[in-house]
Amino acid sequence: MPITIRYSHEIEASAAQVWEVLTDLEAYPRWNTFVETCRSTLKVGDPIDMRVRVLPFVAQAQREYIFEHEPGVLLSYGIKPAPLGAMKSYRSHRIEALADGRTRYLSSFELSGWFAPVVGLLLGHFLRDGFRRMSQGIADEAERRASSNA
Repeated sequence: MPITIRYSHEIEASAAQVWEVLTDLEAYPRWNTFVETCRSTLKVGDPIDMRVRVLPFVAQAQREYIFEHEPGVLLSYGIKPAPLGAMKSYRSHRIEALADGRTRYLSSFELSGWFAPVVGLLLGHFLRDGFRRMSQGIADEAERRASSNA
C-alpha cells in the first residue's frame, strides 16, 4: 500500500513567481525548513542532491533523479526503484495559473513498493509534516516576493 501525501495552496502571486521560488535552489536555506539544501541542473535524468530534515534533530543527504521538467508547470523527481520492487518514490510540484493572477500550487509525494509500509510506520508523520512545511514555505515565500515587488 503506497504512502501518498498531497497539499494544495492558492497563492497570491503569479505562476512565474511561484516557479521562481521552486527552482531557486540556492535560496532554499532561507525559507525551507524541510529541504535545507538542494543542488541540481534540473535536467531530466540528472541528480537532485538535497539535505532533508525528515527527523527534527538531523538532516540527511538524499539523492534523487529528475523525472520531468516542464518549465513553469511541472517538476518531478524521485528515487530510482530499489531492487526487487522494495521501494520507489515520485515527488511532483505542479503550478497552475489562475484567471485572477493567483496561482494554484500542487505538491504530491508517493512512496510505493513492499517496503513502503515500514517507512510509513516509522517516518510517515515526519514526512507529512515536512512536505506540509515545504509546500507552505513555497506559498509564503512566493507571496513575500510578490508583495516586495509590488
